[in-house]
Amino acid sequence: MIPPFSITASILEEISRVERLLGQVEGLQHPKPQPLLRKSNKVRTIQGSLAIEGNTLGLDQVTALLEGKKVLGPKDEIQEVLNAIQVYEQIHSFKPRSLKDLLKAHRLMMKSLLPTAGKWRGSDVGILKGTAVAHVAPPASRVPELMQAVFDFLKSKDTHPLIQSCVFHYELEFIHPFADGNGRMGRFWQSRLLLNYHPVFEFIPVESLTKEHQDDYYRALETSDQSGQSTAFVEFSLSMIRQALVDFIDALKPKPLSASERLEITRQHFGNQQFSRKDYLSHFKTISSATASRDLKLGVDKDWLIKQGERANTLYHWRQ
Repeated sequence: MIPPFSITASILEEISRVERLLGQVEGLQHPKPQPLLRKSNKVRTIQGSLAIEGNTLGLDQVTALLEGKKVLGPKDEIQEVLNAIQVYEQIHSFKPRSLKDLLKAHRLMMKSLLPTAGKWRGSDVGILKGTAVAHVAPPASRVPELMQAVFDFLKSKDTHPLIQSCVFHYELEFIHPFADGNGRMGRFWQSRLLLNYHPVFEFIPVESLTKEHQDDYYRALETSDQSGQSTAFVEFSLSMIRQALVDFIDALKPKPLSASERLEITRQHFGNQQFSRKDYLSHFKTISSATASRDLKLGVDKDWLIKQGERANTLYHWRQ
């Protein structure tokens, strides 16, 4: 059974944009971020996903826990972070189309938090919005067959993998197969599916961006519930994936150096040696001669550089 959704013009356009962005990533000289950025993105991923569920620990506290340090905070919230760190660090070990591995991931995600961690819920549930019931999940007796159908859908080759990841996320939220932890598992497993589609998704904190658009996230879920298909959520989710890629590429692009930064690079290179404007330009091939002259004038004006000679014969050296 294929979960109900429609392919809209918006969905096709978002997929096209994501594909173009992935092409840009592949064209970068260093598409794999430096360790500091990778660590920052992992922290943002974990903190963002748990914050949606009400976890109050901030980025600094999650960073400290990732580094093995002790932090002050509610015991359950600290456990939630420690569990999520463990699960995300093992993301490659989970087979994206394995129902058994989903249960294994849930067991780790909810360890010491939920007696039924790693097991389907055994009772019927309704999701509250304030005091009103916003969503009545399917009966507990149907959870195993519904989840099997969703995983059968993942094995189909008839739907674009990006759409599959979004539909899966929605269907898990709709079925609500666990007594708790459904939101974080939906977001985690979508990340696992995205990683299976392209390796760069290991470093892209889509969850953090979803947290920033939390109201839109819930609105898309609600709209899909009301329409009886996941189309609205797929559109929203693809837009988050696209924006997360834009932010990732922007973070990897080398930022323009300031005049002071260029001068410092020159100081480290030349040391006590004299150098000319031509020598300076040889280190910064993208700036003009006029910019180089302004940089060197700044160095002289700030008394960092000593200038000797005039015009073409001008030489500079760093003041000791």
